[in-house]
Amino acid sequence: MDIRGMLAEERADMTALLRELSEAEWDAPTLCAGWRVREVVGHLRYDAVPLGEYARIGLRHRFSIDGVNNAMAAEAARRAPAELLAEFETAPRTISRLWPRLGLADLFVHQQDIRRPLGRDREIPADRLRAILDRPDPFARPWRLTRGLQFVATDLDWVTGTGPEVRGRGEALALAMVGRPVVLGELEGDGVPELRHRCS
Repeated sequence: MDIRGMLAEERADMTALLRELSEAEWDAPTLCAGWRVREVVGHLRYDAVPLGEYARIGLRHRFSIDGVNNAMAAEAARRAPAELLAEFETAPRTISRLWPRLGLADLFVHQQDIRRPLGRDREIPADRLRAILDRPDPFARPWRLTRGLQFVATDLDWVTGTGPEVRGRGEALALAMVGRPVVLGELEGDGVPELRHRCS
């Protein structure tokens, strides 16, 4: 399956999850510090924002990625879950259409940001997981965490890098590579102490 197909399936998985959530779960914390589920979904509405408007938001926040993300999340906090879900489902895919690999990586991580604290596990297809491991979200600056380490997936045929080894399931590796320390206890190898230090 190509990247656009994987992105469509990841979005379908996310949509199905959001449809199942209770009102209380929309206000549950996520792995994104300070963001509840509704703020994470609000961040993901970047696909619903025309590029011109997105540029204006960036200009107001001096093109700070964190500034833009926090502004969109704050706006989402004032919206009802049904409105956020409808916007997520019907977004015209402005940015994801242009950069589908980025869209896939970002959507995957944020879906896990929501699922893990809620205890909602899922099976992730190996080809989709491999694509995400090959190209983690560049805005998370994964190189600052992965340089000089070798990452080895234990549940699929995937290895990258050289140096002290970090081993674990592909999903945990993908989250570790973008700075989610919650997964560090699931990883093994001589490289884990250094990765833990970098994540702290």
